[in-house]
Amino acid sequence: MTPVERLRVVVAGPDGHDDPRAVALARALRDAGAEVVLTGVPASPDRLAATVVQEDADAVGLAGAPPRLLAGLLGRLAGDGADDVTVFVLGDDGEPPAGVLRFPDGTPPDDVVAALRRA
Repeated sequence: MTPVERLRVVVAGPDGHDDPRAVALARALRDAGAEVVLTGVPASPDRLAATVVQEDADAVGLAGAPPRLLAGLLGRLAGDGADDVTVFVLGDDGEPPAGVLRFPDGTPPDDVVAALRRA
């Protein structure tokens, strides 16, 4: 991605639009110039992947996510030809699957933005 391209990110949280980590990240991404879609609680990996594809997102982030959701999301994105989308999770809920970036709780939102720009 060149610096002039606008980063498009889908952000989901376990508590939907009220999840403080998801909201803080969405705001930081927006303030950094990204286009952000803040979704509710991910109903399923299929629905979340469909949103990512529909929004033509560069990245999708989850504020905490069970491993089953992440694995299903990765599989669905690959099946939809969107395996170039950066998948990341915020939180200390263990080690994510291979290919998923993890940012521990307390990671400054600006650090997340910088890492996504590099990805």
